[in-house]
Amino acid sequence: MESPSSLGRIGWIDLSVPNAGAVRDFYQAVVGWTTSEVPMGAYSDYCVHPQGEATPVAGICHARGENAKLPPVWLIYVNVPDIDASLSRCVELGGAILDGPRSMGGMGRFAAIRDPAGAVMALFEPKRD
Repeated sequence: MESPSSLGRIGWIDLSVPNAGAVRDFYQAVVGWTTSEVPMGAYSDYCVHPQGEATPVAGICHARGENAKLPPVWLIYVNVPDIDASLSRCVELGGAILDGPRSMGGMGRFAAIRDPAGAVMALFEPKRD
């Protein structure tokens, strides 16, 4: 279970693009990131690691399957205690749900939203133990 101090914080960042391999190579050359593969069946997405570190801080994903609906932006994931309640408030306050909510493997559920100004982010409800 997420600690209360992690709620409201950015927990992850993803970039979903048509050619994740080329974008991975771009960031490796420009920023010095290293990556590790995340097998997705017929292709791989990538976890991004700061230079010399084993713990990933972001992901570069192919815009395929369910991820085809995600915009090609660095999408931050903010931890929330109840994604359904947060999505309801989003819509009530003039925002829009772009994708989800849906499962993120065994880690929890997420949804991409757009705020009334047009900015995009994701909400993430960690799996409860």
